[in-house]
Amino acid sequence: MLYPNMIVFYVDNPSESVNFYQNILGIKPLESSSTFAMFDLKNDFLLGLWAKQTVQPPPTITPGSNEIAFTLQAKKDVDDLFNTWVKQGLKIVQQPTNMDFGYTFVATDLDGHRLRVFTPVQL
Repeated sequence: MLYPNMIVFYVDNPSESVNFYQNILGIKPLESSSTFAMFDLKNDFLLGLWAKQTVQPPPTITPGSNEIAFTLQAKKDVDDLFNTWVKQGLKIVQQPTNMDFGYTFVATDLDGHRLRVFTPVQL
């Protein structure tokens, strides 16, 4: 059986994206070059940042068509991270709100990739 272990975002400028993700994640990339960088998000899951001009075959979707989600333990944690990201200048595309799966907000990175933060509904 196959299990996904990496998501790759196509970016305009890997160097700027590395700085962005290093800032919000609080970690350094495992590797970084002029066209590609990779972060270890733990639990055997990786985030790749690939210069979209060098992707083969060329990408056919636009940023914002998918998202990476970060699960937090409590509503207060979601609100705290929301406030931190607002102070850091991240673009917020959804204010904190209750949805059927939990309490959530959405920000975007420099290229418009969606970053969802949520705490699941407590059953």
